[in-house]
Amino acid sequence: MGALLIAMAVPMFVVLIGIESWIGRGRGIYRFSDAVIDLSCGLASRMFHLFDFVVVVGVYTWVYQHAAYIEIEGTPWWLWIVAFVAVDLLYYCWHRASHGVNVLWAVHAVHHQSEDYNLAVALRQALFSSLTGLPFYLPLAVLGVPPLVFGTCNALNTLYQFWIHTELIRTLPAPVEMVMNTPSHHRVHHGINPQYLDRNHAGVFIVWDRLLGTFEPESEEVVYGLVSPLRSFNPIWANLIHLVGIYELIQASESTRERLAAIFAGPAWRPTSLGGPKMAPPVTRQSQKKYDPEYSPARGAYIAATFSTLFPWSVWLMAVGQNLPLNTRLVAAIWVVWTLAQCGALFERKRWAHAGEYARLLCTCLLSLVFISTTAGLGHHLGWVMLSTSGLSALWLRRIALNQQ
Repeated sequence: MGALLIAMAVPMFVVLIGIESWIGRGRGIYRFSDAVIDLSCGLASRMFHLFDFVVVVGVYTWVYQHAAYIEIEGTPWWLWIVAFVAVDLLYYCWHRASHGVNVLWAVHAVHHQSEDYNLAVALRQALFSSLTGLPFYLPLAVLGVPPLVFGTCNALNTLYQFWIHTELIRTLPAPVEMVMNTPSHHRVHHGINPQYLDRNHAGVFIVWDRLLGTFEPESEEVVYGLVSPLRSFNPIWANLIHLVGIYELIQASESTRERLAAIFAGPAWRPTSLGGPKMAPPVTRQSQKKYDPEYSPARGAYIAATFSTLFPWSVWLMAVGQNLPLNTRLVAAIWVVWTLAQCGALFERKRWAHAGEYARLLCTCLLSLVFISTTAGLGHHLGWVMLSTSGLSALWLRRIALNQQ
């Protein structure tokens, strides 16, 4: 139910992103390349969720069926309210831990990598977030909250957080700012200004931060991103870079205590061989140099066409993918993630980008022929559409390559 709610909301999200981009035109709120990679990370995470949902739903359901301490008959109205508030409190716990424990931060950092702040950033999610969040929500299963109620409340919590990723809304009336998480509060959370680090972890209710000592009001202009910036538009590397960083910290450690600290200490921790903790330096928007590789208008148009073609397929897969056979689901997810990675490589003009894209188009043609030869009706026609668009894309890419020689 939760995954379906999010899939149904995605088209609305895209419309709102378009509206925000139009309203904020000329103000530097959006960069096309960064927005595409934000959405790429989000789509990649939903592709991974086509597989990890078995673990998340299975573990939660098993605990609910075998270890529930309280038996609640039906799903009374009050249960939904209590569960919604409880989900938000446990989200706060997970979110705060994800900023304080390096191995959890290695996952959550994906959401903070963008150096812009807009509605597209809200959709920039990590591959493994559901898995790291699961242990924090299991107390609800022990307390007898049914899987359907938990999944729905968790999805609503996620959906709420979409609209607070904007610079267009400055502040809201004081009573709202006092109780609810708002764009102003969440901008602080995304800031790398030293006074903003690890603050405002709330999902829906900012009262958790006010009560537990992690609240910080927005004062100076917020600078977004990471203290150690990603400098890549590859959505796969975005999810792996901090895990690789932990491995490198372990390699540089000189004792078992340091090796454990590399995993469980905060993100700023460094072993003595690397000089100890890394402190965040003062930063302003003027001093920040955003990662923004140049690309030609023709290349940008090709990427836009590729991503626009991929997007509806991805949303459809999000909605129905859990009901597809495993092998079909796996092939489709790999194709989607491969396409997303190619968009990043084309933005960055990697040496292998064109060869990788030709290979992807060839594989798409082969998949199209399978559709054409094994299906009838809509599937047959979609196969021809995929085949023709892949052929045209190859010709278009060839023209771009020739023009840049």
